[in-house]
Amino acid sequence: MTLTAELYFSFRSPYSYLSVGRYRAMAEEYDLDITLRPVWPLAIREPDFFERNHPNWLAYTLRDMMRVAQFHAIPFGPPRPDPIVQDAATRKIAAEQPYIRRVTRMGQAAARRGRGLVFAHEAGQLIWGGQENWHEGDHLAGALTRAALDAAEIDREVAAEEDTLDAEIAANQDSLEASGHWGVPTLVFEGEPFFGQDRIEMARWRMEQQGLAKR
Repeated sequence: MTLTAELYFSFRSPYSYLSVGRYRAMAEEYDLDITLRPVWPLAIREPDFFERNHPNWLAYTLRDMMRVAQFHAIPFGPPRPDPIVQDAATRKIAAEQPYIRRVTRMGQAAARRGRGLVFAHEAGQLIWGGQENWHEGDHLAGALTRAALDAAEIDREVAAEEDTLDAEIAANQDSLEASGHWGVPTLVFEGEPFFGQDRIEMARWRMEQQGLAKR
């Protein structure tokens, strides 16, 4: 019996990136279907989040994400450019956000076709794996192709259906909050949310209780 789960994911979240490859590997090893549910990052949903957070938050988060990547041997580096256009000194979020909106819409279009998890991992490796100017040229098209998607078709859909895709992305956030959490990465299995890249083993344990089996 194929088990199903949903992964709520942000392309700007380093912890989402640090989890998605491991969830992809789990879905490939086990009889498990994980549907990607892309959401807008905090910088879009709560633009003042970074201005009102604790002063130690950023330094600790940087330290922690680096050691998580090292611990799991995941290629990791600061995004070039950041998916969010933000003033580094003031932390103020710009009104126009072309990078995160495009890649998140691509993720939702990929999710419509059941390829969201794979695309999120492939695009995440560009954004967080050190690819300079990941938003330019054929980089994202390559990620779509590696996810067995037609890059030209996705590009056309993203351009033509912005409002519809945005509504679906907003609905993903509503579904996440209805599950009992609000942040990413969160895997929801049978109504139970597992928040954070450090809950993957626990999520698998719960699935094994429900008959998770290798392919």
